[in-house]
Amino acid sequence: MSGCGCAEVITPGLLDLFDARARMIKAARPVDGTERVSLAEAARRVLAEDVLATLDMPGVDNSAMDGYALRLAERSPEGLPVTLRVPAGAGVMHLPAGGCARIFTGAPVPLGADAVVPQERVTLDAEGRMHVEGELGEGANIRRRGEETRAGELLLPAGARLDAAAIALLASHGVGEVAVVRRLKVALLSTGDELIEPGALRVPGQVYDSNRAMLAALLAQAGCELLDFGVIPDAPLDLHHAFAEARDTADLVMCTGGVSVGEEDHVRPVIEQLGGIAFHGVAMKPGKPFALGYLGESLQAGTPLIALPGNPVASLVGWQLLALPFVQVRQGREAAPLQRFPVTAGFSRRGPRGRRELLRVVLDWAAGTPVARLAGGQGSHMLSAASQAHGYLVIDANNNVENGHAYEYCPAAQFLD
Repeated sequence: MSGCGCAEVITPGLLDLFDARARMIKAARPVDGTERVSLAEAARRVLAEDVLATLDMPGVDNSAMDGYALRLAERSPEGLPVTLRVPAGAGVMHLPAGGCARIFTGAPVPLGADAVVPQERVTLDAEGRMHVEGELGEGANIRRRGEETRAGELLLPAGARLDAAAIALLASHGVGEVAVVRRLKVALLSTGDELIEPGALRVPGQVYDSNRAMLAALLAQAGCELLDFGVIPDAPLDLHHAFAEARDTADLVMCTGGVSVGEEDHVRPVIEQLGGIAFHGVAMKPGKPFALGYLGESLQAGTPLIALPGNPVASLVGWQLLALPFVQVRQGREAAPLQRFPVTAGFSRRGPRGRRELLRVVLDWAAGTPVARLAGGQGSHMLSAASQAHGYLVIDANNNVENGHAYEYCPAAQFLD
C-alpha cells in the first residue's frame, strides 16, 4: 500500500488518509509550560527535561539467582565447604579461601568469587560440602556493577511518556520528583439540537450524546485536562460564544457534529468567522467530514481546532487515526508510528469507492494464524461493532475484499494511549 496515497484514485477534494495524518503531525506544536510533580503524580505525564542516572545500576556485582558463589579455580571433586551466607541487603564481604558462599538473588557477590552456580545444580554431601554439576564459566550468573546504567548517563529523555516501567526506573534511582510538560487543556463540545445527556429522559427524535462521553474518556486516557463545554445548540450565535470562550481558555478545541455542508451545519461558517480551516474532508470511510482548523490569526498563532464527524464510529476513527497523533505532538512527545501488518480476510465484500475504508474486524485464531472477520455492522453509527473490534482492516479505494487475500490490519490496541 502506498503511504502517500498518490497511487490511489480518491474522491476529488478529499485528502488521502495518510497524507492527512502527516499534515496533522506536521501542524502540531508542543505547548509551553512545565511543572514539577512527585513520582506518585507522574503517571502518563511527559518529561520536560532529560533525567540522568544518579547511580550505577546495579550498584555492586550481585547474584542473578539463589545459589552458591565460588572461585572457579578452587572447584574440586571433594567439594567446597560453605563458609559464608550472603542475603540480599548485606554489605560486600570477602570470600574466605577454599570455601564458597550461600547467596541469594540480588545479594552482593563476595570479593574473590568469580561465578555463581544455581542451587538447582548443586548437591550437598553429608559433611555439607557443595558439589557443582556440569560446567560453569567465569562470571556466570553475576550481574556486573553498572551493566545497566552508569551514574551520569541518560536515564530517560525529554519527551518520554511516563508509564509504569519508566516510573519504576526513576524510583530505582531515587528520583522523587520530575519536571513534566503541563497538561494539554482541551475544550470539548458537541453540537446538535437533538443531543441530550445520558441519563436524561428521552423523547422521540432526541439522541444521547455518546460522542462527548467517548472523547472525554479518550482525552483522559491520553493525559489531557478536559474542559467540558457540553452540548451547544445548532445556532450561530451560541456556537460563536462557545468557540470564542474555548479559544481563550484551551490549548486545543475539539468538537463533533455540524461540520458538514447542510443547512443546519453551522460549525464551519462560525470557525471561519473566528479563524479558518486548514483542511476539511478526508478520503476515509468512516470519517470523511474530519477537519483541522484554528481560532485566531493562524494555525500556529491561534488555538488549533479539530472538528470530528457527528456519527460516533466516524468520530472514534477520526480520533484514533488523525487527532491522537496531533495531541501527542502537542504534549511534547513524538507521534506514535502507525502499526500496520498484513492479515488474511475471512470474508468477501465489495470495496469502497473513492476512499479508503476501515472495516471493524475481530481476529479469529482458531486455525493458529489470524483471520480477520467482520465484527458486525459497518455503519458509521454502529458502536456495537466498534466496541467489539480488535482492529481495522484497511481497504484501498476501489479494491474489493476477497476471501483468503491479505490486507493491511491496524490493531486497535495501539490507540490505547
